[in-house]
Amino acid sequence: MAIKQPRRTEEHQVQSKDGPGRSLRIAVVLLVAASGAVESVSFLGLDQVFAGVMTSNLALLGMAAGRGEGAGVTAAVLALTGFGLGALIGAWCTRGSATATTHWPRRILGILAAEAVLLAAGALVWGLTGGTPGVRTRDLMQFGAGLAMGAQSAAMVAAGQAAAPTTYLTGTLATYIVKGIHSGRQGIWVPLRFAGLVAGAAASATLLKGARAWAALPPVVLMVCAIAIARVPLGSRPHGSAHRS
Repeated sequence: MAIKQPRRTEEHQVQSKDGPGRSLRIAVVLLVAASGAVESVSFLGLDQVFAGVMTSNLALLGMAAGRGEGAGVTAAVLALTGFGLGALIGAWCTRGSATATTHWPRRILGILAAEAVLLAAGALVWGLTGGTPGVRTRDLMQFGAGLAMGAQSAAMVAAGQAAAPTTYLTGTLATYIVKGIHSGRQGIWVPLRFAGLVAGAAASATLLKGARAWAALPPVVLMVCAIAIARVPLGSRPHGSAHRS
């Protein structure tokens, strides 16, 4: 009598004995750095709201509303709306795509490429205005920054275990601390993401101070590098051979 095989509950999940290779991990660090650079331009150069940290924007929205500051409310709403729309578009474009732990599917890379183009357009507008866009242009750029970060967040969620959060790291920090206490082991890649966030933010902040017209360029460069590295043939590691962070 033949033994009945259990049905697969995850039809689109590609199982692999390998974990993400070094290329993908480096790409994630670069994406985090890019988001940090975007946050610098968004908060310091636009209207003092974040492009990818929606929890903080909700708090800023409440504070602006409480103080009766219309400009602050508008900026927060633009960022929130852009992020939500970007996440929605990203989710729609990646629905039904297979996931794997060793590579990013074409749809994921396509979303990231579209984000890079959007950021490049923003950097061009920023540069042409000398880093001092008018009110309407600034509002459009605020919306676009949120759109880009929302799309990136959706792409990383769709990538599953082959990726990690790149636009918000509060949960990552908490998980890193808790798992470190429980297991006594800590990986290097989570601290590298934190370092990338700081470095990306510092790069654009420095340019805002000394060469303002170029401040929106670092996110574009970092995005392009992340996509290029993610496409490099991956050196995957055996499952369980190293602690994954």
